[in-house]
Amino acid sequence: MSGDVQVRFCERPGVRFPRATHLVIAFAREDDARRLYGVLPKRFEKYGLTLHPDKTRLVQFKRPSYSKRDDGTTKGSGQDVFDLLGFTLYWARSERGYWVIQLQTARDRSTRTLHKLSDWCRRNRHRPVREQWLRLCRALQGHFAYFGVVGNLGRLLALRYAVYRIWRSWLNRRSQRARVTWKKMRLLSERYPLPSPPQKLRNLRALANP
Repeated sequence: MSGDVQVRFCERPGVRFPRATHLVIAFAREDDARRLYGVLPKRFEKYGLTLHPDKTRLVQFKRPSYSKRDDGTTKGSGQDVFDLLGFTLYWARSERGYWVIQLQTARDRSTRTLHKLSDWCRRNRHRPVREQWLRLCRALQGHFAYFGVVGNLGRLLALRYAVYRIWRSWLNRRSQRARVTWKKMRLLSERYPLPSPPQKLRNLRALANP
């Protein structure tokens, strides 16, 4: 590091420091990263703060490079992925062939969302269909608003379809006589359609795949 970076949060009396702050520091040199990694806990202790031992780590995240094998094929090196704030960050090729950083919904976040919605559908399966639909719409719209970034359309569509299947599954368990076939579910979805990812993401995907 060429020098210390001072970050000023707030200096008013009685203001508390945030309980948890997510911070990513990028380095061009590995030795600089390891040096900071060694002194950062001591610097935090000076102000009565600590680093979470399971969430603080060094990650090699550099642009992939390729080298030739003995058989003439190529192999990649240097690529890694990591999760941050519900996203998985990874390297991918752009339309023009450049390496760019892409974001997708982390698998554990998608799984957590589906588990919560499935549990809600189970506990509220006897409520009116319209009330269930409104609740699922709010959940999906909130999810799309946060995770609606370029390159993440596939994960958003997969989650929407999974919610569709979960809803049908719990509607089938409203009673012993309940029988919601796929044909009935399609008719139901025409009247109560689940929201789709933002249209801008669909347009970008169409441009990328003409």
